[in-house]
Amino acid sequence: MSDTRRRVKVYTLNEDRQWDDRGTGHVSSTYVERLKGISLLVRAESDGSLLLESKINPNTAYQKQQDTLIVWSEAENYDLALSFQEKAGCDEIWEKICQVQGKDPSLEITQDPIDESEEERFEEMPETSHLVELPACELARLEEIADLVTSVLSSPIRREKLALALISEGYIKKLLQLFRTCEDLENREGLHHLYEIVRGVLFLNKATLFEVMFSDDCIMDVVGCLEYDPALVQPKRHREFLTKTAKFKEVIPIRDSELRQKIHQTYRVQYIQDIILPTPSVFEENFLSTLTSFIFFNKVEIVSMLQEDEKFLTEVFAQLTDEATEDAKRRELVNFFKEFCAFSQTLQPQNRDAFFKTLANLGILPALEIIMGMDDLQVRAAATDIFSYLVEFSPSMVREFVMQEPQQADDDDVLLINLVIKQMICDSDPELGGAVQLMGLLRTLIDPENMLAPTNKTEKTEFLSFFYKYCMHVLTAPLLANTAEERKVYSNCSYARVGALRFMRRIIGLKDEYYNRYIIKGNLFEPVINALLDNGTRYNLLNSAIIELFEFIKVEDIKSLIAHIVDNFYKALESIEYVQTFKGLKGRYEQEKARQSRSLTSFSLLARSLEDDEEMWFNDEEDEDDADAGVEKRVEEDFPESYGKFMGAKKVKDSEDKENLPKRTPSGSFKFTFSHSAGTTNGSSSTSSKPASSASPAAPNGSSAKVASLPAAPMVKAGLVGLVDYPDDEDEEDEEEDDEEEELSPRKRPRLGS
Repeated sequence: MSDTRRRVKVYTLNEDRQWDDRGTGHVSSTYVERLKGISLLVRAESDGSLLLESKINPNTAYQKQQDTLIVWSEAENYDLALSFQEKAGCDEIWEKICQVQGKDPSLEITQDPIDESEEERFEEMPETSHLVELPACELARLEEIADLVTSVLSSPIRREKLALALISEGYIKKLLQLFRTCEDLENREGLHHLYEIVRGVLFLNKATLFEVMFSDDCIMDVVGCLEYDPALVQPKRHREFLTKTAKFKEVIPIRDSELRQKIHQTYRVQYIQDIILPTPSVFEENFLSTLTSFIFFNKVEIVSMLQEDEKFLTEVFAQLTDEATEDAKRRELVNFFKEFCAFSQTLQPQNRDAFFKTLANLGILPALEIIMGMDDLQVRAAATDIFSYLVEFSPSMVREFVMQEPQQADDDDVLLINLVIKQMICDSDPELGGAVQLMGLLRTLIDPENMLAPTNKTEKTEFLSFFYKYCMHVLTAPLLANTAEERKVYSNCSYARVGALRFMRRIIGLKDEYYNRYIIKGNLFEPVINALLDNGTRYNLLNSAIIELFEFIKVEDIKSLIAHIVDNFYKALESIEYVQTFKGLKGRYEQEKARQSRSLTSFSLLARSLEDDEEMWFNDEEDEDDADAGVEKRVEEDFPESYGKFMGAKKVKDSEDKENLPKRTPSGSFKFTFSHSAGTTNGSSSTSSKPASSASPAAPNGSSAKVASLPAAPMVKAGLVGLVDYPDDEDEEDEEEDDEEEELSPRKRPRLGS
């Protein structure tokens, strides 16, 4: 069997009986070795990953619905669906499933899940008993038909056989013709039977029957049959509501006739499910699962068709924001968008993302900014509902838009978020329904907990800074107005002061230095301390709240606030002794000061130690120069003739070595050049038995540390005559010089820097 690839969406039914979208890909039917059978495979079109791998089991009941859906169950609570883009692809996969199960592809269901006992019972019956024989569709037989339909509901296989019979004989349209006859004759008994029949047919839960019953030429008669519930004294007027009260209005002409028909059908079927049909019992709750799926996939298709028609949506936005648009027309446009967004809630996350991104690209937020500022209460209410969908979908998208507004508007009052605040404050509803809704949206937008998106790490700082700069004064305006100087009566209300204190306590409880610096900068503790002092010795809620605030600061050791309080207010607080809170704050303050003082002392000692080491090093250099001068004086006194020859040769060498002295470069280091092969010796003069061999020309003061990095060279050089020369002992002298260098004291060792 060759692979057949078709574009599909994979759905699974969740615990709430709602379909979850698992992704879009291409389906094929192929033999899978691991599963030992022909299986349905769906690979994602984005990355080729496997979305579905399902073996076609011989006993699984597969259903084909609405020409482009295949639905089945793989476990007790695990339902699957494939929604095909094209009918041809659905038909081809359906044929493969029927081929594996040995079923007729013309059927809409391969088999029903039935229990073993029922299956055995039907196998024992004669072949003809499997067929459901329908009574003639006549007025006199309506009671018999109603009894038949009601009797099969408890048997899955009999429901299937009855559904096939109703479809094959065109029975539904015959029944609806009888309904019109009964209404004309005012045959109340016949109408009651038709109610039971139509209700039972809906409970057969077959998509093929729904396609007939919900077609344009049948659906209103189906609704009419359901008006005559025998339990009611007078019939309902559902048709009147659907045709007159709920008359469909095209705010913008819909050119696609299929889309228009789908919208009509979906609204009416939703009305049947939600309004007309009674709440199903526990026994009946699964009878309408296919009806739920029918509505769901209709809504998905409507949203997709509208979303793809950019010309239609662009025209809607243009009229919505046009000042010349009449109020009634604008009200219809806003209500359309509200309903459009409500439909989108049935979509799965990835589809809903695409939907709202399309609206954002078309300019939904600038449009809302205009219509939320209008005087029409109905328009504003609908706009608020749309805004709530957007905030719920992506608070970050809304924040990004409002932060860009100040660059395009000179007046802060026209900013979208300020419009939200004003409508919240000025809600005319006595029950404040709109204000509560707006308050929830505002809280979502300014909540730092949902500003942690990894794609924008600065969102929290940027948005809160924007809010404090452009919006906080609007939010706090009513509070400030009620606590102004001319209305001190509100300032003296203890509940108002406790409320303000509770707000400050929540801010400090965040232990965020950003807020702490703001509190210090605004000197916001001054009114708190004044309130405490004014309260005197009264033990009340205000006193307890203030004491708890300072106790929290002490226990949590918030150093910046402790320092601010003690530095500025301790003199006013030190007389309060009925609690130890303020003395504790002072203690914390002094501990921190002592710790800082110890740190400063340690640093000073370290710096002084470094200075002493440097000074000691320079003193050592001067001692070495004095020692060399003393040795030279004694040699001159003991060996005047030899010393004269030695000094003459030394002067010649010194003149040659001047060119080789290290020269300071612009960076402060030294550069060495050499005009002869002999190196310069480093080391100190010695008073050993070979003083002449260890003597060396003194290095220029201040440069010995740099010269120290040069390699040592033999003491006896060409042109120099030692005081006592032992030619045979040169190797021995070299070894002794090495030993002497190793015995240098640490303070005489070359340093890395002066």
